[in-house]
Amino acid sequence: MSKLIYKTTFFLFLYTLLTTASYAQEPMGRMMDEPYINGPAPKPVETDGTKETITVNGVSFRMVKVKGGSFVMGATDEQGSDAEIDEQPAHQVTVQDFLIGETEVTQELWEAVMGFNNSHYKGPQRPVESMRYVDCESFFFKLNFLTGRNFRLPTEAEWEYAARGGRKAIPTKYAGSDNYDEVAWYCNNSGNVSHDVKTKAPNELGLYDMSGNVDEWCSDVWASYDPALKSHTDPKVKVRRGGGFLDFAKHLRVSDRRSCSEQMWHNDIGLRLAEDK
Repeated sequence: MSKLIYKTTFFLFLYTLLTTASYAQEPMGRMMDEPYINGPAPKPVETDGTKETITVNGVSFRMVKVKGGSFVMGATDEQGSDAEIDEQPAHQVTVQDFLIGETEVTQELWEAVMGFNNSHYKGPQRPVESMRYVDCESFFFKLNFLTGRNFRLPTEAEWEYAARGGRKAIPTKYAGSDNYDEVAWYCNNSGNVSHDVKTKAPNELGLYDMSGNVDEWCSDVWASYDPALKSHTDPKVKVRRGGGFLDFAKHLRVSDRRSCSEQMWHNDIGLRLAEDK
């Protein structure tokens, strides 16, 4: 009898030990029918063209990941006879990883940040325009305060690299195509007004209106590509890229570049966001 009691007690102890160990493996707070994940969930793989959505004061916009690399900037072969002297000589440039706006900054986003909209051609999804370079700086100061980010204008090299498609680039005259009507609003199809963003085809990175709609400020001081002339610059003259709805097709090219005083504004000059990655 005592042996039977001993065996029964031993098996009860063993059963209790095993079931307690089994329950101990369940994380606290996890429902029993939930799948168990050992460690944190893996982060999504970021590649060229990965998009991130940011919302500020109820308005959302998207930034596109651009993997850095080296490329030939300026008057490359596909630009042909349209290439201007200030696009020469073509030269190799290396850029680091960065983020760039999927679209030009819209009037909706500008107003959500700044509280006003001075654009000539009104429309929430149209690109904001009629702002000076210094107004862009004020916009970034407020946007970065609201988001805790470090948004800025793209450099001229970043802009051209992204317009060409980054590492996904297929040599084309315009951003994403050799057919400007596919990708751009310009003087022959715009009716001389701006249009909603994302109404033309994107380039290889999924960027819209890199050719046409509105010209875009870049952060660089205007300078010649010729090393012998590079020192002859005015720090108050900046670069604008991409061409706009009032321009001829030659100004929509990915290598086309023009200068603009930082105090000047026009109803076909806007901006696009960039950020270090």
